[in-house]
Amino acid sequence: MTTAQGHPRVDASVHPFFRSDADLRAYLGDPWSGRGFPTPDVTYTAPLGDRYAAGTKLADGSHPGSDPEETGRAVFDQRGFDYAVLHPMTVGVLPDWHLESAISAAANRMLVERWLDSDRYGSRYFGTIRVNPNDLDAAVREINRWKDHPRVVQIGLPMQTQAPYGRPHYRPLWRAAVDAGLPVAIHWEMGQGITHPPTPSGTARTYQQLVGFQPLNFVYHLMNMIAEGVFEEFSDLRLVFADGAADMLTPMIWRMDTFGRPHLEQTPWAPRMPSDYLPGHVFFVNGRLDTPGEAGFAAEWLRMTGKEDMLMFGSSYPDWQLATVESLPHGWTAEQREKVLWRNAAGLYRLPVPTAA
Repeated sequence: MTTAQGHPRVDASVHPFFRSDADLRAYLGDPWSGRGFPTPDVTYTAPLGDRYAAGTKLADGSHPGSDPEETGRAVFDQRGFDYAVLHPMTVGVLPDWHLESAISAAANRMLVERWLDSDRYGSRYFGTIRVNPNDLDAAVREINRWKDHPRVVQIGLPMQTQAPYGRPHYRPLWRAAVDAGLPVAIHWEMGQGITHPPTPSGTARTYQQLVGFQPLNFVYHLMNMIAEGVFEEFSDLRLVFADGAADMLTPMIWRMDTFGRPHLEQTPWAPRMPSDYLPGHVFFVNGRLDTPGEAGFAAEWLRMTGKEDMLMFGSSYPDWQLATVESLPHGWTAEQREKVLWRNAAGLYRLPVPTAA
């Protein structure tokens, strides 16, 4: 498949939802369907106006982004993408980890049955299965359950956790991901759930502040994983930060390299320079607020730290911060745009892009 531009396009971040609370509870079944939990739309703060982009509301009142055909028409037919990587949004990190695991399992069944196995667009959808990092046994079972599905290409984790992902108790999760051959995507989870402050210094006053700094939480996970030797131990682990903030990578990894160079002997389990662990391991989905915009150094910025080989386009459909191809900097080179719009995603997810392209 190719677009008018002569190359395919991959949307690496489309968010499917359950049609309604009742729909989710039907998938949950007993004993979980009678439990109380927040919906994806109950969050700490909310944007001014609609939470979802114009034109994404469904005529029957179902949740935006819950109909595979409507989403397919928007993403493929109207916006011109050839493939979409689906990343379901659920209800947040819950104090009852058994309930959270049940909701993740329900979301995965819904994703496969309703989206990946659908008639009209199923062959163009690729899926992210959701697992609970606070219930590692259940997470590993879910990975093993779906790893052989031909269009399951990724494992999804929440950005909000009670410990950074470099901690040793997460190792069974990374081992299962590597054994399954699936990258792991970390995304800021929707829903209220456990309400830890979204920054080490507390909460934000407004939604605008939250949107501005919440993706920075990736720094705590990534730097901890590097220092704890996760990528040294799991050399085939691939990590996707799916909620933006690639523009923060270069200054943070420079700082870590500067401090880490004279102290490498303190981490014999991670003997290389921190930035050496980025290529082939770390990827980002673009965010609406990322990049320096139309600055004259846009192409140079993308080359720094190898970001041009890490960044993938994602619209976040149907979110109000819907990204478009037109919103990408025009100062990128043609090769950089191809990498971001399809090459990086096609390589990472092993998508069936024609060889000629």
